[in-house]
Order: sequence, then structure tokens, then C-alpha cells
Amino acid sequence: MPFRNDTKVNCDTVSQGRGNILRMIAWEVTRSCNLNCAHCRAAASCGPYRGELSTDKCFKLIDEITAVSSPVIILTGGEPLLRPDIFEIATHGTNKGLRMVMATNGTLVTPAVVGKMLDSGIKRVSISLDGKDAHSHDAFRQEKGAFAGAMAGIEALKSAGVEFQINTTITSVNLDQIQDIFELTKNIGAAAHHIFLLVPTGRGKDLAGQAITAADYEETLMWFHKESMSCEIQLKATCAPHYFRIMHQNKPKGEKPVKKAGGYFHESTRGCLGGITFCFISHVGQVQPCGYLELDCGNVKKKSFADIWEKSEAFRNLRDYSKYGGKCGRCEFIKVCGGCRARAFEATGDYLAEEPLCLYEPK
Repeated sequence: MPFRNDTKVNCDTVSQGRGNILRMIAWEVTRSCNLNCAHCRAAASCGPYRGELSTDKCFKLIDEITAVSSPVIILTGGEPLLRPDIFEIATHGTNKGLRMVMATNGTLVTPAVVGKMLDSGIKRVSISLDGKDAHSHDAFRQEKGAFAGAMAGIEALKSAGVEFQINTTITSVNLDQIQDIFELTKNIGAAAHHIFLLVPTGRGKDLAGQAITAADYEETLMWFHKESMSCEIQLKATCAPHYFRIMHQNKPKGEKPVKKAGGYFHESTRGCLGGITFCFISHVGQVQPCGYLELDCGNVKKKSFADIWEKSEAFRNLRDYSKYGGKCGRCEFIKVCGGCRARAFEATGDYLAEEPLCLYEPK
């Protein structure tokens, strides 16, 4: 979910069911990982994991995806670089005309690996930094040397001219460091900074007590929006759909934000995209609205991707705002926000319920 898509989404069209054009897929190509991060959605470890898609099935899935749309494909995990055929998969997607990008923890990124990224057509790489220094980042990632490894990976990408962005998961533990992490992101030459608000799923359930409060949530997004008005790099809040309500509430009349590469970034997206213009594919082929919302919408081993994307009941429900409950269902910002469906599901068992960490009261 963490990469630029330059196609502008009209929220009125989305709400009427004509805008559910697939624009981005996060594909967990493997659940194996060389780290054991405290917040991990997948509770990933070294593996191996049974049932992962074969190389041929991965190629077939890409072919099925291109028959539906031409989305950005985020190769993620686990750690995607642990999959031996990862660059074959990336090359196949590139040859099919897809924008292939990768989300990695950075510790396995070497000059040789970067060369393979370039050869396979990978356009952007995201690396996560969840602390301002080695002490804080390594504690979050539960691995000594994780920060040094990530920074070495970043240097290898920079040296080869590969565009990279920084992702940061925000909890109460690192909230006071977010300004420093933001400054670090700019100083090292990243193309973008994406912040993720913790969703307590997977191993992240153990960190539920570290989720920031609704008030801190609002204050953090207000700060991030203020920075976006003058920052030269792209800023994006993920798993924080309220950001787009805040953006609309604070948009200066007659004034545009600083133009980034590819256009005015915040005009090209909305809050929760799960099941609307975005989906997640697990390591065993299960299609979900997003990686944090574990609804089985169909498996690509049994059904075509097109059939799942177009006919899944959950996807159809998510595209129909009249079915949303609580204050989300009556909010005037439903088209640009939508509330975090995964957070609603974890709190209530109902993915169409109201977002539990929103202070805003609809007018």
C-alpha cells in the first residue's frame, strides 16, 4: 500500500460503483523473513511456509491481473528478497507493462541486489525506519544491526540511482521521535515518507497497548498535513484515513500545495482503499481488502483474480458506502475517508462498523 499512483481517483465516482478500478496490489510473495519485528502484521519469521505460490503460478497471476487492470504491484512479505525467484517475478510483471515496486526491511539490499532490481525493472523501493537511530530502530525490529543494515541498503539504492521511500509505523513508543525520523528521511534523500498508524493484527496484537490515542492520532495527522504543505517530497498517511478528512478541512481556498513529482499527490488518492482500488494477496494466494483485514475474499489457486475482484461480497460491500455503520455511515467525509476497515473489524468484528479511533463527529 505504500507507493505512488499517479492516476487521479474521483471519490464521487468511487462511491457510485464506477470507480473501483484496481490501481494497486500489495502482494506478499513470501512470509519468510530474516527479522521478527514486534509490530509485524504477518507475524513473519524465517520459514519456510507451506503453500506459497510457485513461480509458474505467480506468472499466471500476473497475467490474470493485467487482464483486469494495470495496477502498481508492491512485492512485499515477509521479506521479498528471501524468495529465490523474486526477480523473475518482477521481470515478468515489468514485461507485462506493470509498475513493479518492492517493500523490504533493507538489510539484504546490497549493490549486487540493486543491480538485479534495475535489471528486473523495479521502479521504487520502500525501506522501513521506525526509530531515529540504531538503538530505537533495533529495539522496534528486535534485531541488533537492523538500523545499520537498512542504512547500508539505502546507500546502495542511492548510489545506483534507484528511487526509495521511507515507511514508519507509529506507536506510543516512537511517537516522540516522528519529527526526527521525518528529518532523517529528508536528509538521506528519500522520495517520500509514508507513516503507518498501528493496526493491532498479527504480532501487532501484542502491541495494542502501544497504539496511540485518538487525540494523539488527530494531532499527529494535523502535524503531518502541515508539513505536507511545504515539504518537497511526497508525504502519505496509511492506515490513517482521517488524514484525508483533515486535508479537506484545512485546504486553503484558492491555494495549492507544493507540487511533487507526478502531480499533487494528495489529489490522487483517498483514505481507506481496501477493496475499492486496492487489494492484498497473501503468500498462499488469499485475496483480502488489505493486509490488516483478513477477510477471505477468494483464493487465486481456485478462482481467477478477475472473478474475485469483481464478485467478492466483501469487496462489493466496501464499495457501497450506504452499508457503513455508526458515525462513518453518516459522515460527510465518507467519500474521502471511509475509516479504517481493519481497525473497525479488530474492535467490533464488523468491518463495516465505524472507525474506533476517530474523534470527529459528523455534522
